[in-house]
Amino acid sequence: MRTKEPIKKVFADKGYFGKPNREFLARNKIEDGIMRKATTGAELAEYETARNKAISKVRYIVEQYLGLSHLYNRAYRARFPKMLSNVMDGLFRQMAFNLFRASRMLKTA
Repeated sequence: MRTKEPIKKVFADKGYFGKPNREFLARNKIEDGIMRKATTGAELAEYETARNKAISKVRYIVEQYLGLSHLYNRAYRARFPKMLSNVMDGLFRQMAFNLFRASRMLKTA
């Protein structure tokens, strides 16, 4: 998605770990929020493990919905043969999830 504001930092999981992605971010003056991954013969240092935990605390907010919908709503597969139907299904599931969470938050407030 394009925005008028410049991107300041990119958060990504270990699947994006690698020199090409880090170089791309550096060239474009974007702060690196890619989680580090242990490689063959090189374990993660203590500061890298701490860094990964800090990044995961930001990333979980977005990924919580994806994980829960995968676990409880069988969102790991398309339910309909047409793309538009699947997009609408995903949007309605997200709205229902957000409404459910909002109602729980309002009860505790």
